[in-house]
Amino acid sequence: MEGLYFWYMRRIIIATILILSAGPAFTQDPMTTFMSKRFGMFIHFGPVTLRGTEIGWSRSREVPAAEYDTLYREFNPVLFNADTWVRTAKQAGMKYLTITAKHHDGFCLWPTAVSPYNIGNSPFKRDIVGELAQACRRQGITFCVYFTVLDWHDPDYPTKSPYDSTQDVKGDMQKFVRTMKMELKEIVTKYHPFMLWFDGYWEKYWTAEDGKEIYRYLKDLDPKLIINNRLGKKPSSLSDPQSVGDFLTPEQTIGQLNMKEPWESCITICHQWAWKPNDQMKSLKECIQTLEKTAGGNGNLLLNVGPMMDGRMEARQITRLKEMGDWLKKYGESIYDTHGGPYTPTDTYTTTHRGDKIYIHLLETKESVLQLAPLPGVLIKKAYFLKGGTLSFTQDEKTGYHITLPDTMPDAISSVIVLETSHPL
Repeated sequence: MEGLYFWYMRRIIIATILILSAGPAFTQDPMTTFMSKRFGMFIHFGPVTLRGTEIGWSRSREVPAAEYDTLYREFNPVLFNADTWVRTAKQAGMKYLTITAKHHDGFCLWPTAVSPYNIGNSPFKRDIVGELAQACRRQGITFCVYFTVLDWHDPDYPTKSPYDSTQDVKGDMQKFVRTMKMELKEIVTKYHPFMLWFDGYWEKYWTAEDGKEIYRYLKDLDPKLIINNRLGKKPSSLSDPQSVGDFLTPEQTIGQLNMKEPWESCITICHQWAWKPNDQMKSLKECIQTLEKTAGGNGNLLLNVGPMMDGRMEARQITRLKEMGDWLKKYGESIYDTHGGPYTPTDTYTTTHRGDKIYIHLLETKESVLQLAPLPGVLIKKAYFLKGGTLSFTQDEKTGYHITLPDTMPDAISSVIVLETSHPL
């Protein structure tokens, strides 16, 4: 019996060690895990890169539909390397990656058995979605998938062009939803994405009830799967009866401070979502401060890149992303696994916090003293630059905190001040 007791206790100790070593993903719910990541890569890619116009939206506009729909016959991105894309995301400090498996043009980046309009019938043939899923798992990046709820190519969808209502056809939305379920089942069961990012909710043929049906279907397939809020018809609030999904998705703008509803801003590194020759790229300062403001509002940033027609990401975009990663190596403590606030972001600063530390991201430093409103019952014990020297300060329960700033900041892009407080916020 004594030997059995020690064997039993050893099993308990081993199990405890395994639980503790599994980290936050083991103990947190999927939504909390997702929001702790703070920074991800969005990738818009498909046959349209052969023209350099916008994915989906240039069909029937810059590119005639008949021409657009046959581009896949020439699509052969021979220099695509999933590990290189994922490595680029990792070097940027990104924690997850979202690929446009199917955009509004209907083309599928995986060899689906549901529709012939897919990568398997292009000269390239390889499964881009599958290779990215495997590369993400090899390199410790969370894999996610974009999927649209409209499809201007599918004969069962009741419109062929958003620009010409005369092209509307009768369609069959019930059959279309069944097709959608089959495609989604392939994605969920073959590639096991952590998150599904939907789009295309705005057209009249798609209803909130359709969204609720798909949401229930996906949660039955994988209860841990998290889903953005673009399955329903009201994407501005999760509490609206027409809203369907787990988190908000402001587009090309930084979300407001929101401590009640999880959110993620999707923003392009250039202007166009898909690759465009000579597209103007955002400066390093704008990219870094966009990330800081997003985290300061308690949201995630999904930063988009558009690879070129041969499958490579542009060298200049890779350089910009690496520069962001270099900044995050120094200051990532103030971004990852933090909460937004306690202060509302301004043009001068944005803040994040974790435990008994408040991180102040200085966006502009025109004044010699940084003034912050008082937090009830909170005293500052110490102030210093993250990876830098200490700072002098005064505090008063009525006028707040006054931090003296040096003439020269330690970081040209954005310096980060740490305030150690008397107790966790």
